[in-house]
Amino acid sequence: MVVEDEELLLKVIEKKLIDVGMDVNGFKSGEESIKSLEDDANLPDVIWLDYHLRGMDGLEFVLDIKMNKKLAGIPIVVVSNSANDSTVSKLLEAGANKYLLKAQNRLEDVIDIIKTFYE
Repeated sequence: MVVEDEELLLKVIEKKLIDVGMDVNGFKSGEESIKSLEDDANLPDVIWLDYHLRGMDGLEFVLDIKMNKKLAGIPIVVVSNSANDSTVSKLLEAGANKYLLKAQNRLEDVIDIIKTFYE
């Protein structure tokens, strides 16, 4: 699952993940993706999460996922344009598995990290 509110970037990420053999469900909002997770019997192997989302930030998303017993075991990789130590610490404490800065990682590098969680 990819949660990214920038539509063009979402399409690029989806295409790259599909190109390496992954099934992908993309969503432009945290709320929409959580609803889908709650309604779907097939859970993703990993969630690629943009931190800066409209309506719900990445921390709220992680907290919602980790408080839901059905969803709590899904690994979450947060990918963002900005980071401060406090935000990163809060995300990791809340249950995110990894925090990556977009500027420090090529798309292919992030995909390689995502693959480590993919079953």
